Amino acid sequence: MFALVDCNNFFVSCERAFQPELEGRPVVVLSNNDGCVVARSNESKAMGIKMGTPFFKVKYLVDEGKLFVRSSNYSLYGDLSARVMSILSEAAPKLEVYSIDEAFMDMDGIADDVVGQVCSSLVRKVRKWVGIPVSVGIAQTKTLCKVANHFAKKYKGYRGVCVIDSDEKMHKALSLTPVSDVWGIGWRWAPKLEAQGIRTALDFVGRPVGWVRDRMGITGVRTWSELQGIRMVEEEKERTRQSICTSRSFADTISDYDEVSLRVSDFAAKCAQKLRKDGTAARTVGLFVHTNRFRDDQQQYFPSASIRLEVPASSTPEIVGAALKALRMVWREGYAYKRAGVIVSDIVPGDSIQQSLFGFDPAARKRDDSISRVMDMVNTSGKNVLRLGTQRPGHYADGIRREFCSKLYSTSWNELLEVK
Repeated sequence: MFALVDCNNFFVSCERAFQPELEGRPVVVLSNNDGCVVARSNESKAMGIKMGTPFFKVKYLVDEGKLFVRSSNYSLYGDLSARVMSILSEAAPKLEVYSIDEAFMDMDGIADDVVGQVCSSLVRKVRKWVGIPVSVGIAQTKTLCKVANHFAKKYKGYRGVCVIDSDEKMHKALSLTPVSDVWGIGWRWAPKLEAQGIRTALDFVGRPVGWVRDRMGITGVRTWSELQGIRMVEEEKERTRQSICTSRSFADTISDYDEVSLRVSDFAAKCAQKLRKDGTAARTVGLFVHTNRFRDDQQQYFPSASIRLEVPASSTPEIVGAALKALRMVWREGYAYKRAGVIVSDIVPGDSIQQSLFGFDPAARKRDDSISRVMDMVNTSGKNVLRLGTQRPGHYADGIRREFCSKLYSTSWNELLEVK
């Protein structure tokens, strides 16, 4: 059996865990720069607020006291996610973290008749220990787990846990599940299937496998099989990323070269850190800067440039140095820049780098790699405590507008929850 654990309205639940006054009230969480809605409580969904709604369209509800808003607080969300996953890992023989708020538990080895009890206990434990409500869907395949989880979340009678463990339950669940809600079908295939008279998941599995293969290929056959209890989706293996991008829109436009170079240094350093975490290195470092394309009253400029390294690198000094070199190549005065980013590509495994005979200093590479290792060791105990001189000091804000951001309740000694 598999069990899919999904945190309910995760970002909103993280905010409520430390702000109980938000319980039962309509709450939304906004994207970077407070741009649009990326998470909603059930109460705000009932008000008709959609995912992706620009904040300015619902701001009047906030002003009238009818809606509560919070800016994204990813440090808080990431920490609480880690706590939830830690609890789950102790209860299951094998845990596959699918996203920040979802994880599959492989329950093979645990008797089928007690899996539901184990998961019910987990629902209570996560709620008590972390303050996050979760729903669990249990079935023979991951796709059916998604179906079961939907019912566990939607209907209170399940008390957070829905088990599909018989043909009768499977038939009923599929008959009540719109084909557009099936994992692996979604918005791309749903309109085409509906045009063929397929409205529910049960309609879909009722079609012959040949019909599914001809129209949807092997991916469709996997989904078709999974919905009937035949395991086809294995654990997703981590693949080496072909490129890594770190970019951001600025809260306000920037025309000063020194200020933009500080931001670019931060982005490049983040890319280098991700490379080292993956155990990889990159040969090409790209850079782009953009003006605000929505401002017709301003001059527009969207340059990009890339630097090819002699030898693939993952050290912060090398990656940052290449990004700043690319910035100098494209920089023009007189423009108001709104966005910048760094992309590293041509990624190779870090343990199979071919050295160059020309223009390469092994001693300098060894020094830069040592600096990067020290930075990683120190920064595990804090947020960007040790940085290059070309980066912004660690206490600076990251340039994102967060007008409604809550405190870092669980990751900063200075912002711990106060009890009076």
